[in-house]
Amino acid sequence: MTVAEATPELDFETRDRADRAFFGHPKGLAYLSAVEWCERFSYYSMQNLLVLYMVNYLLPERFGQVIGLGWLQQVRYGGAEGQPLASAIFGDYTSLVYLTPIIGGLLADRWLGRRATLIAGGIVMAIGHFLMAFEGSFIFALLTLIVGVGLFKGNIASQVGELYKDGDLRRAMAFQIFYIAIQMSVIVAPFVTGTLGEKVGWHYGFGTAGIVMVLGVVTYLAAGPYLPPDNRPVKNVSTPRDKLTRNDWMRIAAVLVLVPIMAIALLTNQEIFNAYLVWADEQFQLTFFDYRIPTTWMTAIDAALSFSMLLAVVAFWKWYSDRKGTEPDELGKMVIGSVFTVIGGLCLVIAAATQGDAKIGLFWPVMFHLFNSIGFAHILPVSLALFTRLAPRQINATVVGIYYLAFFLANQIIGHVGGWYSTWDTVSFWLFHVATSAVGLVAFLAFKLLLAKRLMGEATASAPAA
Repeated sequence: MTVAEATPELDFETRDRADRAFFGHPKGLAYLSAVEWCERFSYYSMQNLLVLYMVNYLLPERFGQVIGLGWLQQVRYGGAEGQPLASAIFGDYTSLVYLTPIIGGLLADRWLGRRATLIAGGIVMAIGHFLMAFEGSFIFALLTLIVGVGLFKGNIASQVGELYKDGDLRRAMAFQIFYIAIQMSVIVAPFVTGTLGEKVGWHYGFGTAGIVMVLGVVTYLAAGPYLPPDNRPVKNVSTPRDKLTRNDWMRIAAVLVLVPIMAIALLTNQEIFNAYLVWADEQFQLTFFDYRIPTTWMTAIDAALSFSMLLAVVAFWKWYSDRKGTEPDELGKMVIGSVFTVIGGLCLVIAAATQGDAKIGLFWPVMFHLFNSIGFAHILPVSLALFTRLAPRQINATVVGIYYLAFFLANQIIGHVGGWYSTWDTVSFWLFHVATSAVGLVAFLAFKLLLAKRLMGEATASAPAA
């Protein structure tokens, strides 16, 4: 084996990090964004359909056909029924898919490498979507999807971060572009799989998600030449693994502190696919010209606004940086985003408080999605960039897996909190979510003022990627 074969990162450093072919970014970002589009299309198809599928079809009509569901209802969910049971199952599923990326990261960092782990995850996810076509295999389908997402999720995001050198501020914008691809998939998913599921048949929606996931795996296989070197240990090459320094351990500690803060800050956004959809299905005015639009189209509105606001935020900070020569760092943007998230939650409070006896018009819900989307654009992609910046190189994929612990915790909480929708008055329900957003705002601000400079140092402005 030659030195070049053993250390492909040398060629990658001199060639690919200098590539600005994709909107000033490496071509690898385009491929990874396309792959993530397919994976998120499949995932958000499940997000859109799952609670409505359970509440409107599976639990009232097919409960007895689902293998293992009766046992889980008694042992895990305390005999809950209807919407609270659906919210609890949704919470477990959407939290566990963000817990297993830690295992996927460890497998990639220590044994299989990111590429083999990611490909295996994509195949397993496709199988899970196809299993959703059968009521009896519902629980097995969810378990399969949980494993597949765990193998896939962290191992694609960590490759985005490694397209850039340390200190290159383009990394934050790269993750915003990456999230633009995600939001494009979230826009399309409700119109395709949501409409198929609600208007044609639930299983058509799930099956379509599986087909798109297969396309994602094929796209990733084609992307190989443009991706960072794999992190699989090379046999017969004695390259000692660098030990973690004291600063590395401090960064890991900071990551662990940020995880619960992120979880609290994410609650309002994660509720959109749970109790919010049930509320919309029951209380929103969704009939126009004698046609009732599918409830899942509300998530398409959210995704369209999120996509638009991501573009607007990227353009704004690019203009600001060109004009001022600098821009806020990751934590600064997350503080700004939390302000908008609080404002968005207050729009839901106003909608509930002013409803009266009529159905809720879409003005205040749309205002919620608008402000929440501006907050989203400043928090989610930027926080992922922050974690890749804090991550020691030796355990990059593992730290990205730890990042998704925030979503695990958030969705576990949502699984319980979502059930409160059936027993709380709606104003109090959404005020609780506003309070959690405010807690995230204060915590991000404190972290920035007290710890950020010591751990992160100074970033460079739009450094060339050479």
